[in-house]
Amino acid sequence: MYYVRNGSVPPQRHTQHRRPDGGLYAEELFGVEGFTGRSSLLYHLTPPTVTHRIEPVRRVVVEAADDPAHRHHLVKAWGLEPRGDVVTGRVPLFFNRDVVMGIVRPDGPMAPGLFYRNGVADEMLYVHEGTGVCDTIFGPLRYGPGDYLVLPIGTTWRLDPDPGSPQRMLWLECPSELEPPKRYRNDYGQLLEHSPYSQRDIHAPDDVPPHDEQGEFVVHVRSTDRVTAYHYRSHPFDLIGWDGYLWPFGFNIADFQPITGRVHQLPPVHQTFQARNFVVCSFVPRKFDYHPLAIPAPYNHSNINSDEVIYYVAGNFMSRRGVEIGSFTDHPAGIPHGPHPGTVEASIGKEATEELAVMVDTFNPLLLTKEALVLDDDRYPYSWLPPDDAHAEASELAERGPEAFPD
Repeated sequence: MYYVRNGSVPPQRHTQHRRPDGGLYAEELFGVEGFTGRSSLLYHLTPPTVTHRIEPVRRVVVEAADDPAHRHHLVKAWGLEPRGDVVTGRVPLFFNRDVVMGIVRPDGPMAPGLFYRNGVADEMLYVHEGTGVCDTIFGPLRYGPGDYLVLPIGTTWRLDPDPGSPQRMLWLECPSELEPPKRYRNDYGQLLEHSPYSQRDIHAPDDVPPHDEQGEFVVHVRSTDRVTAYHYRSHPFDLIGWDGYLWPFGFNIADFQPITGRVHQLPPVHQTFQARNFVVCSFVPRKFDYHPLAIPAPYNHSNINSDEVIYYVAGNFMSRRGVEIGSFTDHPAGIPHGPHPGTVEASIGKEATEELAVMVDTFNPLLLTKEALVLDDDRYPYSWLPPDDAHAEASELAERGPEAFPD
């Protein structure tokens, strides 16, 4: 990321920065990888260590489904009902040791005076529906459909949806840094000219005056498998200034400039972020290939050592049939997949696509959660059969019921 400076900071780091009454502001180093990774310096009205009560809240449990067969999945998540807030309403669907992801449909804002801090993972929200403010200790980020919100590990934040605005988000958390791909950055961290987006498209939080309210404020801190409540009498968003390279940001998928070519381009051209052992990609409206004999639909390919999950946001995905908006497809390692019957011929001669989707490719196997298996369409692995055969297979599956995938 690039350097940002907001508010009031002293001329030199780790030097006196005094209040109008002569007292010192409290400096905090907010950084990753000990003292060697990206960091920012934060200047507080009140030291961030002043808590008067600590109490347990809940355990964090993600349970794997007893999935008897290794197969493709279609998880139909559109019908999930709103519940809870942006943290308590999360429905985990896929996970491994590198990433957890799913859907959240907040039924409302977080309780007044309540904040959240993930102490073990970076977090990402992709806004499918809804508007509001993601307020952070660094300042607010206004959000709307198509926005990625990336919140570094340790960020204190809360989500305030606009009244009357239904919310639907893809959420993801990972115990590693979520950042722009290294191949699009030079030695100084600047995004290169051939990158599909630039620093201008990455939006830092707005600079706002510090909150100096007194009252009862609670930060729910996630650590390992538990959430703990830290109580404060001073508002946690009390920064009078900050500067550095580590901060939450927003990026809208509409600002991703697709890379196209004479023939079909591989998924890495859609890469938007990277983390340890997985990537996030954006499929956006774009012109198709311009070779006179080009086949715009993707060719069959084997995920030999990666799992591919795609969340469908809008439009008509050119290589898929029967996949609804708000659904996930999961194509696990070791099984080839490709365009559905008829989509290859149908793509020839097309000039553009209006599809919109977010893809997460992992390099370690993903597990489905119990919630995901409830939403899974077990007919999906047979969707590559010719239409008559697929209809017959679906009828047989319906007759066989639970025995379709025996232990």
